[in-house]
Amino acid sequence: MSGVWVFKNGVVRLLENQPGSELKKKVLFDMAAGETISSYTVLEKKLKALGWERYYEDPDLLQFHKRSSIDLISLPKDFTNFTNIHMYDIVVKNPNWFRVMDM
Repeated sequence: MSGVWVFKNGVVRLLENQPGSELKKKVLFDMAAGETISSYTVLEKKLKALGWERYYEDPDLLQFHKRSSIDLISLPKDFTNFTNIHMYDIVVKNPNWFRVMDM
């Protein structure tokens, strides 16, 4: 069961996805290279080029820190669990380099 919760006239209800009306998948897009990020290997290379360093504090996460800021990017170890929230976190911390787009 999947869908979107809608609040209307004081009532909350779930609008289930109908066949053929599936939600669009989001992807992280590297604006400089003009390509989507397809793996953590690609993402790590791009982040390192922007001054981010790998942080090995938590073995269950991939974390990146920039010495020039207090920002920390924390990602799930498995790329299949890389969600919109993680993508937007990267965009907020690198606004001129990445954006989230519909696939």
